[in-house]
Amino acid sequence: MTEPLLDVRRLSRRFAAVDALQAVNFSVDAGEVHALIGPNGAGKTTFIHHVSGALQPDSGSVHFAGRDVTKLAMHQRVAAGMARSYQISNVFLGLSALDNVALAVQGRADAGSSFRFWKAVRDDRRLFDEAHAFLAQVGLDERCASLAGNLAHGEQRALELAMALATQPKLLLLDEPMAGTGPEESARMVDLIEQLARHVTILLVEHDMDAVFRLADRISVLVNGRLICTGTPEAVRADPEVRRAYLGDHL
Repeated sequence: MTEPLLDVRRLSRRFAAVDALQAVNFSVDAGEVHALIGPNGAGKTTFIHHVSGALQPDSGSVHFAGRDVTKLAMHQRVAAGMARSYQISNVFLGLSALDNVALAVQGRADAGSSFRFWKAVRDDRRLFDEAHAFLAQVGLDERCASLAGNLAHGEQRALELAMALATQPKLLLLDEPMAGTGPEESARMVDLIEQLARHVTILLVEHDMDAVFRLADRISVLVNGRLICTGTPEAVRADPEVRRAYLGDHL
């Protein structure tokens, strides 16, 4: 049996009197889109924080590409092949779209760099050619010279994806990529994620159930820090406990 790309084992985390995560077992196979859903406060973002290295668990472990990465910092996990987007766009608003992605490209090439030599590489054609390619991949090639702060919200979300892709990840962690987007922007984001899924494994946290059931190969449902179901979209949709706990409001 093939080993999962991401294998989370009995992950637990408690904040004061709240069990945010309760012995969660979760895996993502290479090449799939695995969606994590659940009501507000279920622990989804807390879970992503632990996978990405922003938080450390009380117990349990995170294994990535056959390696125990539980104790690794976020930048070390990026170097190992994880990349993450956030609920709130996390871009440099005062820089152009191209410069944002070029910084990500340079960060991958020089992991841990503080970018002290950014001015010295402004004329590095290879760096910016590569950045252009990632912008084109998310449909922003014609907006490369625009300041990130002048981009529409949906465009900023796409720019953040381009920056994540610039790290050349094996696993892309998408934390509510449709958050704050209108219907047209959401539709474009779904199309983009569908295209990206042909090239990179994706762990998707999202409240838009139409998007989830269109994109996901497997779905896991988290409720009150406990994983109650994992399966195909059809199996999850039909699960009585899932319908009672969460999906009933969406169906």
